[in-house]
Amino acid sequence: MSEDMRPGVGPEVQDRPEEEVREPEQFRVVLHNDDYTTMDFVVEVLIRVFHKDIITATKIMLDVHRKGRGVVGSYTYDIAATKAEHVHRMAREREFPLRCTVEPA
Repeated sequence: MSEDMRPGVGPEVQDRPEEEVREPEQFRVVLHNDDYTTMDFVVEVLIRVFHKDIITATKIMLDVHRKGRGVVGSYTYDIAATKAEHVHRMAREREFPLRCTVEPA
């Protein structure tokens, strides 16, 4: 066996530096209270857009009503922004001024 063929001898192989893998940043989706949007519509949005069950949707709706805002959930930015846009589209179609914002979690 030639010297080049022995294990550990020959051209030096460089390892790639280890890349840091991080979880994607999370963003909260928040619904805001207003004087015109009905509670039933807010519950419908929570069920249809965010796939909440009726009990959870009602609890979040009551937070929106009593506290002025309710946190719906945390998602990656793209998902949170898409869900917020879906909420705004539904609200416009029904002529409600429901606001939905995305903020860092």
